[in-house]
Amino acid sequence: MPRRIIIIGAHAAGCDAAAAARLTDRQAEIIMFTNERYAGYSRCGLPFVIGGHIKSFQDLIVFPSSYFRMNRIDLRAEANVTSIDAKAKTVSVQYKDGREETIQYDSLILATGARAVIPPIKGREKKGVYTLRTIEDGEMILEALKGAKSAVVVGAGLIGLEIAVAFTERGIKTTVVELLPHVLPAMLDKDMADMVQKELEAKGIRIITGKSVDEILGDDRVTGVMVAGEQIPADIVVVATGVRGNTELAEKAGIALGETRLIKVNMRMETNIKDIYACGDCVESIHLVTRRPTVSQLGTTAVRQARVAGINAAGGYAVFSGVLGAAVTKLFDLEIGAVGLTETFAERAGIKTDSMILSGKTKASYYPGALPITIKLVVDKETEKVIGAEIIGGEGVAPRINALSYAIMKEMTLRELAKAETCYAPPLSETWDPVTLTAQALLRKIKPR
Repeated sequence: MPRRIIIIGAHAAGCDAAAAARLTDRQAEIIMFTNERYAGYSRCGLPFVIGGHIKSFQDLIVFPSSYFRMNRIDLRAEANVTSIDAKAKTVSVQYKDGREETIQYDSLILATGARAVIPPIKGREKKGVYTLRTIEDGEMILEALKGAKSAVVVGAGLIGLEIAVAFTERGIKTTVVELLPHVLPAMLDKDMADMVQKELEAKGIRIITGKSVDEILGDDRVTGVMVAGEQIPADIVVVATGVRGNTELAEKAGIALGETRLIKVNMRMETNIKDIYACGDCVESIHLVTRRPTVSQLGTTAVRQARVAGINAAGGYAVFSGVLGAAVTKLFDLEIGAVGLTETFAERAGIKTDSMILSGKTKASYYPGALPITIKLVVDKETEKVIGAEIIGGEGVAPRINALSYAIMKEMTLRELAKAETCYAPPLSETWDPVTLTAQALLRKIKPR
């Protein structure tokens, strides 16, 4: 009998798990369930469709139905898995037409993802209040933009700022409200975040930090929000205050959660119940620097975990070592990236740090079109190992974040980074890469001659 693998969830994690399982076991029967209408699309692309950079939401579908047919993956959309019986090794499913079915599995992969959460703001049930998580959400927001003049985005994380930029690009007067003291609080320290905020404000976005939305105003439709006694007009309010992992199904089945309240897994992405694996936004990760549990709800984390879960569920062997949280985005013409720990997070983890911020150019300064780039390096004071980096620039941010991710992963010291060899050609780079220069400057600061 061929092995039957059931996968719950059909986005980044679910689809990559299915692909890895199929490569590992050509004979396996693979059944995938999603409660959404569309499967296998990129959620990260949603703000860029709203901004008009990508033509349509359909362009975000990475795994078309032909992919599932070709790989003999039985995809069942708009199907809700209601329970898991770990003892009997079955799942119960309810289909769109009301039909119910109980199906046996050999291996089960939970890729249930996360959902957008709206904090208990007064008036949050009014028409015109949205979150952005699915294609349907995106379609509703695009429709609502047609008659809109102003918008408020609650939350200045990656998605919040990407939405605010998209609205501004469509000519809508946009205000961002962030409860924490600065923008991108999970990604940047305040010194770097303030530079980003200044650039966004120069492009016409109003940003309010350190305040919460007290109330969403209007009768049954949104007309504005109340922030610290000020009424801000808004035809649309988008709440981008983060997501919460969908762990209810797992909990009900007796699967253990970790200290971050996400599903706890071992290095093989296996839960505390044999033959049940989990991956993606519903799963807790281990941070490679602190060695502590952390939340890493990124597409890159999802697909890396999914490959491991898929291989193991299909009888192979693979391990997932942990995360550094490498992330990057583009807001207008500004690229912003980070990897490892910020100074703030390092302090919280009890690590004493040294850091340095330095600005350079992306090409030889005499070459036309050389753009500014600012780098912040964070090192462990005791070991002098590089543990974090934040970069803001006009170009070339992602490859530098990738290089620094390798450096942190290989536990490179500041001295080693300062001596690293980099390439040079006037139209492409400086003789000294800004990363190397920052490392050298930080080394001088730590060890004055």
